[in-house]
Amino acid sequence: MTANSEVSQDGAITGPPEPARKNFMDRFIDSIEWVAAFFVGVVALNTFLAVFMRKFFAVTIPDYYNFGQFLLGILIFWGIAATSYRGTHITVDLVWANVRPRYQRWIDIFATLVLLFVVTVQTYTLIDKVIDTKNGHIVTMDLGVPIWPFFLVSWLGDVSAVLLIAIRTWRLIFHPEEIHDAKIKTAE
Repeated sequence: MTANSEVSQDGAITGPPEPARKNFMDRFIDSIEWVAAFFVGVVALNTFLAVFMRKFFAVTIPDYYNFGQFLLGILIFWGIAATSYRGTHITVDLVWANVRPRYQRWIDIFATLVLLFVVTVQTYTLIDKVIDTKNGHIVTMDLGVPIWPFFLVSWLGDVSAVLLIAIRTWRLIFHPEEIHDAKIKTAE
């Protein structure tokens, strides 16, 4: 018997219940989290290959440092998108943990609206950086690769963060049962 199996009234052994089908929004949220996870892997692979090639073959990959910087920027913006929806980033919830659930929800709504405003303004200002970099024809030192596509992918991560925070705000206000936050134990 598995850990999740149960015995019914008639003695039949049943498995765990079927997982609930995900709606479009949940699949969209999951896909953004997978993109963020992909960039974690790309950054790790870039670093590993650069160190491996330098250590064992005394070969430096051209522009690996620049690519590492740009990929890290992409990772940061897509990471903001992934953590902003789930609410699993580092928080200090001293007040929140000591109030009733109704007030916790209001605090969550207020905090999410502030986050939505800040990230929206950030997204608006970052598009200028993408456009200026493209118009400036800025390229990497060794290979001459244009860097504006890296900035664009970073900006798309910021746009994704705005979308996910908007979804979280909508769900907090109108469908709080659809929020999948980690359960936090209140202060004792």
